[in-house]
Amino acid sequence: MSLIKTYNLSKIYKTQGEDVHALIDVSLEINKGELLAISGPSGSGKTTLLNLIGILDNISSGDIELDNVKYSTLNKKTQTVIRRNMIGMIFQSYNLIPVLSASENVEMALNCLSKEQLKALNVETKKDLRDLSFEALKDVGLDNLENRRPNELSGGQQQRISIARAIVKNPVVLLADEPTANLDRLF
Repeated sequence: MSLIKTYNLSKIYKTQGEDVHALIDVSLEINKGELLAISGPSGSGKTTLLNLIGILDNISSGDIELDNVKYSTLNKKTQTVIRRNMIGMIFQSYNLIPVLSASENVEMALNCLSKEQLKALNVETKKDLRDLSFEALKDVGLDNLENRRPNELSGGQQQRISIARAIVKNPVVLLADEPTANLDRLF
């Protein structure tokens, strides 16, 4: 059963009055439970493709379908709801909030969920929220570092916080942009 489909997907950026074609006519299908790795040289459009699937950027032409819903039919508010509720994203640059602790950065992914979604994750109290974020940090090998801020951690540890933040809400789709680039071999 298809989870993600792209139809003739293209992305054009305007740079100094010039069109830069980041993606040209990309069609693919990813089934539920399938793992897909996209490889290519720098500048080949990998991050652009992930950003389009993750509803972080606008499509120039073509369309994307997630769980039988076409992005072209969605307004901005619905796109935000889908991104928040269904998609987990591990960014190449971490995107952590520097003034928050590791656990607070992970909790950010949970704070925007509805009461029903939190209940489905067995979160009913602030303590449950904190416990779930601690568990996600433990899953990525960062137990006992939950109170540290990003600048007190290595690049690999910061990347693991980013991974914990992406998986804590148990998303339908997990998009990862070079998630292991800063991790040591033991992780």
